Amino acid sequence: MSSIDEIKARIDIVDLASEAGVKLRRSGRTYTGFCPFHSNTRTPAFVIWPESGTWRCFGECNEGGDIFKFVMKREGLDFKEALNRLAEKAGVQLEQYSPQQQEQQEENIRLRNLLEDTVTFYRNALFNSPSGKPALEYLIEKRKLTQSTLEAFGLGYAPQGWDNALKYLTSKGYTEQDMNDAGLLSERESGGYYDRFRNRIMIPIRDENGRMAGFGARILDPNDQPKFLNSPQTAVFDKGRLLYGLDRARKPIRAVDQAVIVEGYLDVIALHQAGYENAVSPMGTALTEDQMRLLKRFTRKIVLALDPDAAGQKAVLRGLDAARLALDRGEELAFDARGLLRHEARLQADLRVASLPEGLDPDEIVERDRDEWGRIIQQARPIVEHVLETLISEQNINDPKVKTSIVAQVIPLIEDLPSPVERDSYRQMLARRLKVDERTLIGRQAGGSQPRRFPRQAQAEPVKKESAPAAVSAPGSRKTEAAILALLLRRFDLFSQLDRHLQEAGLKELMPDDFEYTDYQLLLRLLRQAQEQDEADALQFLRARADEALMGVLESLLKEPPPKGTNDRLLDELVRLVLQMRDQSLTASVNQLRFMMEDAQQAGDAIDATYQQLVLQHAKLRHNMDKARRKLSEYRRE
Repeated sequence: MSSIDEIKARIDIVDLASEAGVKLRRSGRTYTGFCPFHSNTRTPAFVIWPESGTWRCFGECNEGGDIFKFVMKREGLDFKEALNRLAEKAGVQLEQYSPQQQEQQEENIRLRNLLEDTVTFYRNALFNSPSGKPALEYLIEKRKLTQSTLEAFGLGYAPQGWDNALKYLTSKGYTEQDMNDAGLLSERESGGYYDRFRNRIMIPIRDENGRMAGFGARILDPNDQPKFLNSPQTAVFDKGRLLYGLDRARKPIRAVDQAVIVEGYLDVIALHQAGYENAVSPMGTALTEDQMRLLKRFTRKIVLALDPDAAGQKAVLRGLDAARLALDRGEELAFDARGLLRHEARLQADLRVASLPEGLDPDEIVERDRDEWGRIIQQARPIVEHVLETLISEQNINDPKVKTSIVAQVIPLIEDLPSPVERDSYRQMLARRLKVDERTLIGRQAGGSQPRRFPRQAQAEPVKKESAPAAVSAPGSRKTEAAILALLLRRFDLFSQLDRHLQEAGLKELMPDDFEYTDYQLLLRLLRQAQEQDEADALQFLRARADEALMGVLESLLKEPPPKGTNDRLLDELVRLVLQMRDQSLTASVNQLRFMMEDAQQAGDAIDATYQQLVLQHAKLRHNMDKARRKLSEYRRE
């Protein structure tokens, strides 16, 4: 039995929820109560299945999972943190790392210690050296940052010269290789190393837990390039998986139930100083799904507040055919509208865009009027509405060709939305703003010129079929989920074939939300990432990226006997297992919804319309599943 399974065996999910303040009532083989994750005192929509150790909210959250997911959502933790907390509660000794992982963990600790010593060096250069005086004056006089703010965020200065940091860190016992591995040095063509950062303001970048990861560096001399320089990719710095300021913003984000994403590190610092402590920033690149998942642990409400220039506000348009030609510059942010919608749909987030005043950065806004920033964020618009208004504001919408162009760009975004209500609302909005008949837009969607298909990795999930809710199935579901993952790990080449078969049958591809157990969800997410890269063998990639919390799960699944049979037979088995897993989820959900409706009727309570809507949605999904089975059977006979 793995450590994860042992923890699940020792901790009763009913007791865990009760200790968290959820008042539960036994209803047959389940327990029901009011969901602890959203406000609701009318309809008990939170259900626990003690046999499988899983829970589900049929209300606003529309989420479910196991004890780890409950603690992660309740406390805003990641899986590793939840695992450690529950292991301590259960009295379970977690499995030790493999020798390779132990070595990498020790190396990472050494790199982080080196980076902390570097922070000290840069801070001393800023506050206590003559060469740092211009940088200090810039930060205090021009950027209006206080001494306490500079100290709180650990800002520093990299002196002019080729080996200042190198000499200091060498005196602390670090080798050139250590410094290079931490991203602090650059290699000379003639051999040897020199300081990567010189004559720059240094901004320490920490992960969400406050551990040092790298640096962002801003120029002082306007002749230097580039304006901002980040640490390179290292073992502890991955710019696609970090958000600047999240270590300080995580609690404020949870408190106000909203995160605001701005472009610059100094904007984040200024906003925190002004009291808007829910601001974070990416590393000067497109917003990734990993970064969105980080934020989703603390809130579903995310506002993108970009500068109103081509590298900022209009960058949301990138990815639309007409905008790409105008905005395709290598150094610009790339927050493309389709990509953001894909993230929003997959993560069930509320993603909006705030329009900033022309020519003003966030720090300048809060300096002239602190309350203005709050009003700007409050007026943030959904992505589709922002794109529509941005396109309309710059063109002559009385020109029929312009209308045609705008429709061609906006309709694909509308059709990517998972909610039919939202799709209808935005089609009506588009028709009103362009002063055209809404039936023209519906006709365009249904026939004639269809929006072109994007590559899978850049395309929103299919919206013709409503996606199933998170799994809440019978106790045997863990075996089914394990069998799917074990087969994919042994025959990774079947992954793309499985996706294609499911999509051809009108079903969505295999996704983490299909699984109810948190460790399996995370492992499938890693499998997806392995599928999308070509730098390493899939198994090598998984072993390199899986942390110690998942390594035991991975190795346990790899111990299963290798599958036997032809490629077609194994693919058939994989499809059968996926459909079985979704069947178990649907059956459990429908039965529970009907029971809750009957229970409400007997108690004389009003039946929540959400229950009825979900039952109809599940019935539609069941119909689609049956159609898919018939279609897949036809494929096999051909």
